[in-house]
Amino acid sequence: MSNAAIYLNPEAYDTKRPALMGRQSAGESFLRGYLTHTRAQSLYFWNVANRPDEELSAFIQAIAPIQRPSSIIARHDRQGLGRAGNVFLTNPNMAREAWLRRTAGAADAYGITCITHTTASEAVMDSLGAMLTAPIEPWDRLICTSNAVRASVEVELEAVRNDLEIRMGATRVPEPRLVTIPLGVNTNDFGVTAAARAEWRRSLDIPEEGVVVLYIGRFNHLAKMNPVPMAMALERAAQATDRKVYWVQAGWGTSANMEKAYHDQTASQCPSVGYRIVDGRVPATRFSIWSVADIFISLSDNIQETFGLTPIEAMAAGLPCVVSDWNGYRDTVRHGVDGFRVSTYAPAAGAGRDLAYRHANHWISYDQYVGAASQVTAVDVSEAANALLELIDDADLRQRMGASGKQRARDVFDWSRIIPQYEAMWAEATEQRLKAQQTRVEPRNLAPDPRRLDPFHLFGGYPSEWLTGSTVVMLTPGHSWASVEALMKLTLATHGGSILPTINELKEMVSQLAEHRQISAATLASTFPTHRRHIVERGVLWLAKYDVVTILPRARQITG
Repeated sequence: MSNAAIYLNPEAYDTKRPALMGRQSAGESFLRGYLTHTRAQSLYFWNVANRPDEELSAFIQAIAPIQRPSSIIARHDRQGLGRAGNVFLTNPNMAREAWLRRTAGAADAYGITCITHTTASEAVMDSLGAMLTAPIEPWDRLICTSNAVRASVEVELEAVRNDLEIRMGATRVPEPRLVTIPLGVNTNDFGVTAAARAEWRRSLDIPEEGVVVLYIGRFNHLAKMNPVPMAMALERAAQATDRKVYWVQAGWGTSANMEKAYHDQTASQCPSVGYRIVDGRVPATRFSIWSVADIFISLSDNIQETFGLTPIEAMAAGLPCVVSDWNGYRDTVRHGVDGFRVSTYAPAAGAGRDLAYRHANHWISYDQYVGAASQVTAVDVSEAANALLELIDDADLRQRMGASGKQRARDVFDWSRIIPQYEAMWAEATEQRLKAQQTRVEPRNLAPDPRRLDPFHLFGGYPSEWLTGSTVVMLTPGHSWASVEALMKLTLATHGGSILPTINELKEMVSQLAEHRQISAATLASTFPTHRRHIVERGVLWLAKYDVVTILPRARQITG
């Protein structure tokens, strides 16, 4: 079975938010690609946000129409995930889900697939390290979107594994299988047209003979990339050519003040270049702005980047690329074929321990942490300028490289090529899990999650006495169902939600208590379905808390 339930929190796929993030663009692109190209007979969606089913269905249909049966699995129904056989999370929080899966008694019911996006944050680094002490199963998979990020994940896991071995003598350290599958794009979204090109150039006051270099992304020098080296390279190229060069920056900033400083300071470094700014959050802009350009540029220098979708989008649009030789970019743009990759330089291992220490102590923010690392990551400005100049002066080269990149985007990175890789991975994981079910023996007395124990176990020494099945109770004289109805009007008495019995269960409990002078908790609960009996016994204590029921101390219990 090559199926998976898709983690469906609309926030992870919503590209219409003011603070658009790369993971949301990637999420929306994946979901549309999956809905379009999956070979699954039935689709499953996990309602982790607990939204109304009809709202989720409408959200999905707005991404791409569904022409096959689909099911929405409730947030709490981890056993229900077994119907799909795997669950695909749009984040790397595998350790958390593995513990929750085991607590639900579903360790061999489904496999967990997670994916890396940014891996530099504390939360993600902690989640990666936590995998080595979580109940990870051999049928769990962590998708790394590039060879570079896979290498960094392996370094992180190795460091934690060494620590566990040296300090604790750990010899059996579970970890997920790492699988390298790139992000994809829906290449048909990035078609360029002469009409769109003419309209964009008219609106931005760019003549047809001008050469336009395009950047798309967040305007954030700390957490995205520093634009100054791009500006310097463009300035050098502009001064060395007879062509008029324009730079269109299509993106969005964190705040108005930060965005103004970003553009003012960047434009000051390329006075010979026609500098144009476009709001890149508008959906129509995101897919049409490519038509304005002749060349794409993205000199990433930030450790928050793991893959980078925009070079693939540029390739799909037929644009030659000038990108940094950095992380996932080196998996996408072939140097001298689809464009140019520009050399990057960073400090050797060991040179950033003070930076990691300051971040670990929260003396600096995440943006300051990755921004500081970026400050000592150099992209070769001279090499970038030469690459730009070569493309600016040679229209035939632009056409050849653009055509090559476009073909590569369709052949390698279109979701029609990527989704089968996901489904082959899920089929393999499912086969592995089903084989293991035949011989699997669960150890006894193993806490489902030793870090999240049953509070009545963890704090079992607090009360005078525990309620057990042999505890005898009686309806307090003078009380009846009317007493419970009065309690139900008090918000102070009714919080707790699903920990309490339902109204119908409470009615049945009071009815039985009224019929018996005394009754044990086990006897009272025995007439209810097995999976509800522990809730009924808890309900006895709720009734006792508000004096509807009296718990008889052992010495006062009488027979007859």
